[in-house]
Amino acid sequence: MNPLLQVSGLTKRYGARIGCADVGFSLWPGEVLAVVGESGSGKSTLLNLLSTRLAADAGTIEYALLGRGLTDMAKLSEAERRWLLRTDWGFVEQNPRDGLRMNVSAGANVGERLMATGARHYGQIRSTAQDWMARVELDPARIDELPAQFSGGMQQRLQIARNLVTKPRLVLMDEPTAGLDVSVQARLLDLLRELVTSFGLAAVIVTHDLAVARLLAHRLLVMKGGRVVETGLTDQVLDDPQHPYTQLLVSSILQV
Repeated sequence: MNPLLQVSGLTKRYGARIGCADVGFSLWPGEVLAVVGESGSGKSTLLNLLSTRLAADAGTIEYALLGRGLTDMAKLSEAERRWLLRTDWGFVEQNPRDGLRMNVSAGANVGERLMATGARHYGQIRSTAQDWMARVELDPARIDELPAQFSGGMQQRLQIARNLVTKPRLVLMDEPTAGLDVSVQARLLDLLRELVTSFGLAAVIVTHDLAVARLLAHRLLVMKGGRVVETGLTDQVLDDPQHPYTQLLVSSILQV
């Protein structure tokens, strides 16, 4: 089996400041990778590079396109990238308002991605949207309400439904539980774990919360100053951290 995503030597600089330096990893189908580190460690830069929102100064991002195998993302046309991002990839924003269309209904938010894949039958689109609202524990009867009428946790679940409705093989998540109450966070994490497992999704999750990483991720990438300082199986890294920075991260959690 070949990797779904192959990243090599990924580098991004902002003038004299390093955003990301020589990052490389492989992501396999169905695997969840958490990228952890303090604010400014480079994890958000890495996620934006992976999503092609930022152009890298050096390095390559290869993705296993259906029927084509590993393909350099930089060599895709703009139309091919847009298609990929709307169908086979998902991106869950930290603030759900950034990942939703706030001026259209909950159902339209979910159905929009279905239409991007060619769905045209209104009744089927609406039925699928209701099914996905139920899957993420939203009342399907609220399908015609605007996202602003939902709580923050509900908006995040709606954004997840919007991203997963096309059954993407790769989902990128930027601090998906940040800013939510602890009880809402816990339920959302349980939901994410259920969905990732049941659909065999591969995911890259950026988080500063090691508890989130432990619950969701198979592997960890620890970043400091734009560089990867440690990587390995999640439990292995968190239970027996080798790098002084990782040890500091883990001990700071234990002291809380």
